[in-house]
Amino acid sequence: MLVLVINSGSSSLKFQLLNMETEEVISKGVVERIGSRQKAEITLQAKGLKVKEEQEIPNHRVAVARVVDGLLTGDLSVLNSLEEIGVVGHRVVQGGTTFDHAICLDKDVISKIRQYSSIAPLHNPPALAGIVACQAHMPGIPQVAVFDTAFHHTMSQEHYMYAIDYEDYKKYGVRRYGAHGTSHKFVAGELAKAMGKDIRDLKLITCHLGNGASITAIEGGKVVTTSMGFTPLEGLMMGTRSGDIDAAAVLYLMDNKNMDTVQTDDYLNKQCGLLGVSGISNDFRDIEAAMDEGNKRAQLAYDMFVLKVREYIGRYVALMNGVDGIVFTAGIGENDDRVRKSICENLDYLGIEIDEEKNAGCRERRELTKDGARVRTFVIPTNEELAIARETVESLIKYPCDCLSKDDVQEDDF
Repeated sequence: MLVLVINSGSSSLKFQLLNMETEEVISKGVVERIGSRQKAEITLQAKGLKVKEEQEIPNHRVAVARVVDGLLTGDLSVLNSLEEIGVVGHRVVQGGTTFDHAICLDKDVISKIRQYSSIAPLHNPPALAGIVACQAHMPGIPQVAVFDTAFHHTMSQEHYMYAIDYEDYKKYGVRRYGAHGTSHKFVAGELAKAMGKDIRDLKLITCHLGNGASITAIEGGKVVTTSMGFTPLEGLMMGTRSGDIDAAAVLYLMDNKNMDTVQTDDYLNKQCGLLGVSGISNDFRDIEAAMDEGNKRAQLAYDMFVLKVREYIGRYVALMNGVDGIVFTAGIGENDDRVRKSICENLDYLGIEIDEEKNAGCRERRELTKDGARVRTFVIPTNEELAIARETVESLIKYPCDCLSKDDVQEDDF
């Protein structure tokens, strides 16, 4: 079966076409700067070729039209007909309390995704735009939603609740939902395979460290807890997100900076984190280069990030009463040996020790465990597109569905 994976952002659309018999990527690409005054940047890859171009892409419907055209025509075409695609899988960030697994899209599911946009205003509306666009261009093909929050549904109430008025929790749904669930689920499964163990017998900590970063404690294949909360803002210090911060400090900043809720949300999500502390960049490569030149704020940002990751690892070891394996993934986790080394320092009392030679220069799947260490530590690249494709096929088999009709979607969804 061929599966088309769609990941729609507010101004971008990424796609991959995979043959699920071999899990081979047949075609992939990205459309960036959708709706911008500038021309959109389009990158398509297939048959060992890569093409870049620019054109006006006013909305997601036109972006999907360009993707479809690239799959069917030109030097990078890989399909004779769209009917060769068995199903389209969409990444949807927020599934609220409703969706604990991937599900075929229908009118009711789309209504819920729209409802949960109030929790994820930056993520769910673009996902809806991608869904509507695909329905317009591929009306005869089933579509499935794969939720970032679904994997975290196994958290027990004491882990997902905040200490707010219980009636407010029930009325407004303010609780921990987590994010990056698709990535955490994928690398946890791969880690168990690499360890030669059944995931049901393991206590694992998965560290998804990128511009957005989160850590998850997994016991017996189920999430115990995760660092992101009601939104992806909570938890670790990130590229431009503040991570954990006293709510009273937020109120204080709002008063003193004369910010409304929209401005405060923008401030905490886009002006803080590594960028805000260093004053240089949200990119660790820039941070480390500045550190090496003696920049103290860059050093501070680096130290704060490392400290927070180490803190969460220690916390989760305590919660699970031990850990068998730790995995680093995503942009920083996969590529920055310096950060991994710094994080794992001073964790030897927990049995976490990495071999410096194995870690040095590692940019690929590899075990880093130092000989004799009790806890096994790995680098495993994440593959969210493959994970989405797998969950899409699994959902289609378990929960067969019909195709979306025109009545299931609305023009204002994009």
